[in-house]
Amino acid sequence: MAISQWWDRRRFLRGVPWKRQWRFAAAVFLLFSVIGFYNDLIRMGKIPYAIVIMIAVLSGLNAVLWVVTFSRLPWLFLIPLTALQFFLGPMMSALANWMAVTFWPPAPTADHGVFFASSCTLGVVIASYFLFVSFFQAESRATLRIRNELELAHGIQKTLVPPVTLRTKLFEVYGISRPSEQVGGDLVDAVELPNGDVIAYLADIAGHGLSAGILMGMLKTAARTALLDATDEAPQATLPMLLEKLNRVLPNVKEPQMYATLTAFRLNADGRAWVAMAASPPVLHWHPGGNEARLVHEEQYPVGLLPVTGFTGEAMALGPGDLVTVVTDGVLEVSNREGREFGIEGVEEAIAGDARGPLEGLAGTILERARAFGKQEDDQTLLLIRRLG
Repeated sequence: MAISQWWDRRRFLRGVPWKRQWRFAAAVFLLFSVIGFYNDLIRMGKIPYAIVIMIAVLSGLNAVLWVVTFSRLPWLFLIPLTALQFFLGPMMSALANWMAVTFWPPAPTADHGVFFASSCTLGVVIASYFLFVSFFQAESRATLRIRNELELAHGIQKTLVPPVTLRTKLFEVYGISRPSEQVGGDLVDAVELPNGDVIAYLADIAGHGLSAGILMGMLKTAARTALLDATDEAPQATLPMLLEKLNRVLPNVKEPQMYATLTAFRLNADGRAWVAMAASPPVLHWHPGGNEARLVHEEQYPVGLLPVTGFTGEAMALGPGDLVTVVTDGVLEVSNREGREFGIEGVEEAIAGDARGPLEGLAGTILERARAFGKQEDDQTLLLIRRLG
């Protein structure tokens, strides 16, 4: 069996609460207790009943110890457990001799001994079967419930993060999020202000699961609420204001360890542009004249993690044909079999071959290259902005 299969089964058992896993442990105990009765059968039923039951109980407990070690304890505990197997037989023999000398249990006749061992074997096998069935039925119900919740969460995620397509006289914006098998917290959004300016942003909630998805929905609501008054703000102050407000709101509606990275742009109707970044991956700014891209970095704290202030933004000089690309870690951290990550270099190579094409097609090219490079482990989200002529 492949190591990955063993690891998957260990991870499955570790995720099962003990209040459900006891059925599995009891079934294993009964199944391996057959060793004691089998041992009596091959000796034609001549072993005293008490000693047969002792061997059966110790055999079952040994099997349960393997289950507990495999599912609950660190791998290091397998070393003494493996060593124990070499002493288990002698220990049972010594205990059987002690019981025989101390208590003098009577030896049954062969007919009674075989009947006892055969009946016990049949009984424990049937009981273990029903416990196994009960365990797997309970886990099937739990799995089905989780699957239904996951499908519901994916539906909510698709509703909150639809593909973004927006075009003004001077800017074209496209964003898309391709969810992983787990529910994540990636978000891409664009808001057109009443005066024709556009705010576009991409955010990534740390973590997975429903909590990340819920916080993503809260972040989108908070961001859109904060941008209601963006028209009245000085253009260069809009993005710092957005980060400040999100950093004040999120700590009150999330778990302490959760936070969000975010990259936001203000694209004015007159062609001016600003960018603000909060602990997010670098922005790729591609210039058609030189057919090359430069990285835009800005070192700031993520939002919602620490009670900090003083978020800043900076102006971006975007000329006709310039392309801006932002991706989340789900794209950058895709790894191939050698352990090498797709990285910002993979995104840049994808852009270089199709930078002048439609934004939707370019986004598809980046995602296809990432898919061909390695397995998707996280949500993959992109935001592309082009300055029109």
